[in-house]
Amino acid sequence: MSDAYCSDCKRQTEVVFDHSAGDTVCSECGLVLESHSIDETSEWRTFANESGDNDPTEVVFDHSAGDTVCSECGLVLESHSIDETSEWRTFANESGDNDPVRVGGPTNPLLADGGLSTVIAKPNGATGEFLSSSLGRWQNRGSNPDRGLILAFKTIATMSDRLGLVATIKDRANEIYKRVEDQKSSRGRNQDALLAACLYIACRQEDKPRTVKEICSVANGATKKEIGRAKEYIVKQLGLENGQSVEMGTIHAGDFMRRFCSNLGMNNQAVKAAQEAVTKSEEFDIRRSPISIAAAVIYIITQLSDDKKPLKDISVATGVAEGTIRNSYKDLYPHVSKIIPSWYAKEEDLKNLCSP
Repeated sequence: MSDAYCSDCKRQTEVVFDHSAGDTVCSECGLVLESHSIDETSEWRTFANESGDNDPTEVVFDHSAGDTVCSECGLVLESHSIDETSEWRTFANESGDNDPVRVGGPTNPLLADGGLSTVIAKPNGATGEFLSSSLGRWQNRGSNPDRGLILAFKTIATMSDRLGLVATIKDRANEIYKRVEDQKSSRGRNQDALLAACLYIACRQEDKPRTVKEICSVANGATKKEIGRAKEYIVKQLGLENGQSVEMGTIHAGDFMRRFCSNLGMNNQAVKAAQEAVTKSEEFDIRRSPISIAAAVIYIITQLSDDKKPLKDISVATGVAEGTIRNSYKDLYPHVSKIIPSWYAKEEDLKNLCSP
């Protein structure tokens, strides 16, 4: 710092030099005494590796300038380079939407235009959006051959999200519905049941089966009977298209075990024992549905643990009636000593199980 006469302070005051702007500023009142002056002091910044060796050093990427700079000496190794990473800058409107996506979704080969057509979004109540609302109405009045498919795909996506299904199952369900729709034979049928049946078949084909009751819970009011009829219709139509029967995949009781155990809040040891028991149960001729066998195995495992679950809770978690669980337990009871892992329960514990 140095002293200079300040016209505002009417005396000699200390001044500060602003290197970024080149201004000489009074330290007391902030008056700019001299602007755009040249800093004639020595610049001690070095642009060399002082060690003299050729060892690699860490570099820093300056996103604002596009320069790659050495972190030790400050040398610009590369200038005006292109940053190929994702750009998360938000270009949203004033509605509060912070979605950073700048482009539309991926192409959809199931749609005539590939899903790349322009869609005018609905206004969300803000002022000055009369034009957007009017254009949206005119677009809806226009002829769009994919309007029905787009609505169906949105419904399938909603059901998939509510069930926590992966994207591959959703895409498979969309493909199945598109194949059925192309045959122009589904008019007059329950649309919700048809979409739910497509999702049920997709789960079976992707080896991630869901029960009809689970599918029915997200089917917008479609009943189990309607979904069952729609499933038979779709399988028939796809069989006529290919000239051969449709492969649905085999359902095993173990496919439902982990999900059912999670619904009941069972610990890891009980879940492991239940999975081993249900795998061994396939070695016996038990003529029950896989879902019923899974529910009966869970009932046996919980009765052998300290955290016993009432039959009503198991029925709610698995979607199997209490009477069906009792009948399945009656069929499994003679094979309990061979089904239940020895590390989980001893023979004395198995004898304490209630007789069916």
